[in-house]
This record gives sequence, C-alpha cells and structure tokens, in this order.
Amino acid sequence: MAYVAIKGGGQAIEGSKAVLEYLRTRQGARARPLQADTIENQLRLLHGRVLSEGGVYHPRLASLAIKQAQGDSLEASFILRAYRSTVPRLAETELLDSRKMRITRRISSAFKDIPGGQMLGATTDYHLRLMRMELLNESPEQFRAISGEWFKNLNVDEIPDTFPKVLEQLRKDGLLAPLDEQRGQQSPFDITREPLIFPVSRSAALATMARGEQGSLLAIAYSNMRGYGDVHPTVAELRVGYLPVLLPHPITGQPMEVGEVELTECEVVAMYEADGEGGKPLFTLGYGACFGHNEVKAISMAILDRSLQNGIQHGPRNPSEDPEFVLLHVDGIESMGFCTHYKMPHYVTFQSDMDRLRATQAKQ
Repeated sequence: MAYVAIKGGGQAIEGSKAVLEYLRTRQGARARPLQADTIENQLRLLHGRVLSEGGVYHPRLASLAIKQAQGDSLEASFILRAYRSTVPRLAETELLDSRKMRITRRISSAFKDIPGGQMLGATTDYHLRLMRMELLNESPEQFRAISGEWFKNLNVDEIPDTFPKVLEQLRKDGLLAPLDEQRGQQSPFDITREPLIFPVSRSAALATMARGEQGSLLAIAYSNMRGYGDVHPTVAELRVGYLPVLLPHPITGQPMEVGEVELTECEVVAMYEADGEGGKPLFTLGYGACFGHNEVKAISMAILDRSLQNGIQHGPRNPSEDPEFVLLHVDGIESMGFCTHYKMPHYVTFQSDMDRLRATQAKQ
C-alpha cells in the first residue's frame, strides 16, 4: 500500500509553527534573546556535539542551529547538516598532522609521565557532581571577575606550542606497529558523496563514526566494555585542542594555513596480537577523532574502531564487531528521521491493516 500526499491542514501547520515560536519567546518583555556567542561559549559542550554530528565546522551556524532547535541537539545537527548540503565544495585540505595541534587538554592513562607532561585542562572529571546554586543568580560583573582572575595567574610562556605523541615512544620501543606511510597517502573514503557498500574501508568507518551520535556510539561501545566483545583498552593519549587547517594557495598551489578547528582526538592501545603470520606480538591500536570538545565520543569511537578491526579480521562475534550493525545505526540524524516519520500520517496503511484484521476475524 503506497503513501499518499498530505492534503489540507495548512492552517494547522502554520498555527503549530506560531506556537513553537511563542514558546521560544514566552517570557515576553523579561526575555533576553540568546546570542550566538553566548551559546558557543557557555554551552560549549553542547555546541561541540552539534558541530561534530552536523558534519560541518561552522561555530556561528552551529549556535544558530541550537537556538533554532531550542536546545535539541539532534534537531540542531539535522539543521546544520541540511545547510551543508546546499553549499558547494571549494577545495580539499592537505593531510593534517595532529601533532601540530594547539593543545588545551592532554592526558594519558597509560603513563604517569609523558613527553611534555600531562595537561588536565578544562574537565569535570575531578569534580563532585554537586549543584552550584550560586549559578542561578550570576551577573556580568561576576563573569568579568572570573576572567580577570584567570588571566592574572596565567603564564603562557610555560606552555609549549606543540606536544609529541605518546604512541611515538611505543613505536620506538617496538611495542606498536610502525606507521603505514602508503596508507597515509591513500585518498580517504568520502561518505558525503559515496554510499556505504560493505565491506567498507577503515576510513569510511571512521568518517561515519565522526558524524555519529554520541549516545549511539557510547551505547554500542559500552556493550563491548561489558562483555559483548573483548576490547578493554588503555588510553595512550587523549588530546583536545585547535588543529591548523591547510588549503592550497590559489596562485602558487602551496599549502597555507587558513584557520584552525577545535578537535578531540583519542588513541587507545588494546590487547596485543601477532603482526601477520608468524610475526611478533604487538599492541593493537584504536583511533577516534571528532569536532569540538567531545571526549566520550572520541573514546567510544576508538573502542569501536578497534572492535570493528577485530570483526573484519576474525569475523564478527558480537554486535560491536559487525560493521553493518554499527555503522548503519550510529547516525543520529538518520535514526531520528526514521523514528519521527512515524508521527506523519499513515492513514492509508493503517486502514489497510484494519481491513485485514477485520477480514481475519470474520474468517475465524
């Protein structure tokens, strides 16, 4: 039974839009409209999720999408990704080196002392989850005082420009496979222009997960952590910072820096296995990276990357090792779209269900 076009209801739809707009502004004269800068800075973790799941790095438009969606992160990501589909692709970046990242946070759970040192940065990992009631009545003066106090105690000369990778030492010690230079020269799979046809490359899997919804990635990665899989990794390095973006110069063609993007990157080492037939045992590696400050997503990505490699090599034994199961179910926008389509009219199909049920009852 086919679907039919919706007829009528235009007045009701316009009324629905008006109610939605009223609820966004219902404080009336007392309301202060949210500014894009306010959303980007005071809701920065939500902002980072939308940047990542929207699949386009445009901080101001991500703020607009959050405002328009009234804080619904999936809806905001949908809006941002829909916008992305309307703009042309002008150029492609050079292969970016995350060792050149301007670090704001960098930790390792594998080693206490790492080259360049641990940098805790901004995190709630070491805080008690207690309500801060004083935040209910903050003032602009308090904001300025906090900023002034932080800058007064800051010594930027003590912070190096870049930090070496923790994995480099493991490779030097022969505990991790060397970098595959040839793989680094291969063109990555473009999930925005090519359909996923299984089996997929690792770059296609990583690109899909980079736009995936955090909760979906976490849930499937957690299933692996709990026993439906065998990836119990150690975080070799988790880093958050700003990565320079290089584009070819329009005249010379030489790469030049055009800006930077905030990125979260996670590299985990997991159980060792033989490097090829008869090779020596080496640690295995999982990798995750996404836009914004989004550590849970990057760690979940790295675990699933390692899990999917297990599934490809030995055959999937658990859901988290099955590329089709994982990659076709982590895109929050696709999942949301299929879920919310049930709210649309299904009059004809349901009428058909009722007719069949009545006919079955009559036969009985």
